[in-house]
Amino acid sequence: MSTQKVSSQSFCAQKLKTLADSTRLQVLELLISGPKHVGEMNAVLGLQQSLLSHHLKVLREEGFVTATRDGKAVLYQLAPAIGRANAGRAIDLGCCFLSFDSNQ
Repeated sequence: MSTQKVSSQSFCAQKLKTLADSTRLQVLELLISGPKHVGEMNAVLGLQQSLLSHHLKVLREEGFVTATRDGKAVLYQLAPAIGRANAGRAIDLGCCFLSFDSNQ
């Protein structure tokens, strides 16, 4: 097995491991429609602020989202490296596509 194939499999496995948490998937689904502040996301998710902040930190560290200071608040959005597909209802992880069902 080539080193390149192993490293791409490792890359994919790490991305999928990060997304194995349903809250992180929900955050990505919210952000697929555009940038959001923490308060906007929390109004939908109903999490403790600290728990949502933890998930956002993990998603930032793994390159899924970016954070921009917006006055006193922080605006989160999908990272530019995360491609969109399927009329904006799916994201391209580089190793596979993650599609969000619009019937939910």
